[in-house]
Amino acid sequence: MSHTTKEKAKLLARIRRLKGQMEAVERALEAEVACGDILNLVASVRGAVNGLVVELIEDHIRMHVVDPDMDPDAGRAQGAAELIDVVRTYLK
Repeated sequence: MSHTTKEKAKLLARIRRLKGQMEAVERALEAEVACGDILNLVASVRGAVNGLVVELIEDHIRMHVVDPDMDPDAGRAQGAAELIDVVRTYLK
């Protein structure tokens, strides 16, 4: 079973929140809201997309590369944990 299938409900909830955020941007543009406010809305969307990407990459590493919580090889486990931390940090 794919990790996206296993986490389907959680991922779809994130997508629905993103859709709501994008609709807020659309409404703001239609209402001719100040550009600074629209930029803040778009920044929120970007943060939400980055959060989704982090979740997908982390799950991919854990399912298809190595799960640092399960690997008996301490070096591989540490490397995978560090990679996950770097991805989280980079996409914040």
